[in-house]
Amino acid sequence: MRNFDEMPGHLARRFQQIAVAVFHGEVGEAGFDLTPVQFAALSAIEANPGLDQATLAGLIAYDRTTIGGVVDRLVQKGLAERNASSTDRRARVLQITDQGRDTLERIDPAVDAAQHMLVRGLTEDEAETLMHLLRKAIDAGNDLSRAPQRTAWTAASHERIKPAK
Repeated sequence: MRNFDEMPGHLARRFQQIAVAVFHGEVGEAGFDLTPVQFAALSAIEANPGLDQATLAGLIAYDRTTIGGVVDRLVQKGLAERNASSTDRRARVLQITDQGRDTLERIDPAVDAAQHMLVRGLTEDEAETLMHLLRKAIDAGNDLSRAPQRTAWTAASHERIKPAK
């Protein structure tokens, strides 16, 4: 019988559990009510003003059928807004609000603290190696995901760009 503690899938799941718990702990202690997915979505909206929900889902590698709920909560919290597209009246585009920008700026120290806490048992070189190997494994398996990460989109130029790493 195989030892599940030696399986990359199990270890990735455990690391995700820890990452979410640490994020909630740090962000909650700082006085914010934002999930890791909401943070990623808000960051992507800020970096790509005017994107649509489907593009947002691809940018943050999130399921297209459930991204609407994430955006709904950001809108309800006053952090983002949906507006009619200037090029297609049927389409809705996303914009960050001033409150959303302020939240990202003020939440940044808590998010940074959470990220450092995740690698606290590693040396700086080991943490760098872990990040490199995670990116390499994720890039190699991206097409296997139910929600693969897609390239970024900018409203101003309609160009596709690679997500920041």
